[in-house]
Amino acid sequence: MSALGGLSRRERQIMEILYQRGKASASEVREAMEDAPGYSAVRAMLRVLEEKGHAKHQAEGLKYVYVPVVAREKAKRSAVKHLLDTFFAGSPEQIVAALLDVSATRLTREELDRMSEMIERAKREEK
Repeated sequence: MSALGGLSRRERQIMEILYQRGKASASEVREAMEDAPGYSAVRAMLRVLEEKGHAKHQAEGLKYVYVPVVAREKAKRSAVKHLLDTFFAGSPEQIVAALLDVSATRLTREELDRMSEMIERAKREEK
């Protein structure tokens, strides 16, 4: 199952809120949404996300709170793989080049050093 593939814009927005907060009630999700639909629409979207297997609910006092089913790290890897395959023809080199082009002025020396170390570690592990 792809992490957030096959979801509407609103469903992705709700999942992003659940990932950021870890868990949230329907009213908390609605408060966090930009240009939020009505409460019943948010509840309906949360039910759809449950049916699709992306979220689940648990009782907390008198209300339900919703949590993501797929761990954030797994979802992140799936999203990056989808991005890599869709926009960069499966080429890690192209995605790194795009990242460096977009963020070159914002990367700190420490971030660049950590990225260089990751590349060196990958080279060592290849042997």
